[in-house]
Amino acid sequence: MRRRSRIGQTGQAALEYIIVAGGVVLPLTFMIIFTAQLLWTWHSVVEWTRDGARYAVTHCFQNGGENVRTYMRTHVPVSPDQLEFQAGGATIEVNYFQRDVDTGTLTEFNCSGGDCSTECVPDAVTIRITGYEFRAFMASLGLPPVALPNFQTSLPIESSGCDAELGTCTP
Repeated sequence: MRRRSRIGQTGQAALEYIIVAGGVVLPLTFMIIFTAQLLWTWHSVVEWTRDGARYAVTHCFQNGGENVRTYMRTHVPVSPDQLEFQAGGATIEVNYFQRDVDTGTLTEFNCSGGDCSTECVPDAVTIRITGYEFRAFMASLGLPPVALPNFQTSLPIESSGCDAELGTCTP
């Protein structure tokens, strides 16, 4: 008796595997990696914004908020775009507010008493991260970056790092 050869069938199975792997599995894998990196970065920026706001409410007011920006640039959480945040790829806005006694609304804080003084203690602070685009995985594929919305955190001032009795403030 003569045996039939299965050479043609094994070649067909290999070709089907290549088509499925190249057309379904690989794109699905890249999509999962992209989504995971995007969510990781999103969560990191949200936490980073909150950390900057916590720093601002416990340290003294400096006109322009440069002490908060410096702190935030040196305390960027680990993420795929960590270097972009440290180098200034996203804008950090620091806004201090005071409560209007008559209406109760928040207005921009102004103080002529100088930076880090007990005379200049605002009522609230808002930290905003603007102009950020997620590029980590997209650049390697030659795709345009994903523009993310602005991240913002507002908190009431706790002590602004000032001790009224001693007359000192923590920069």
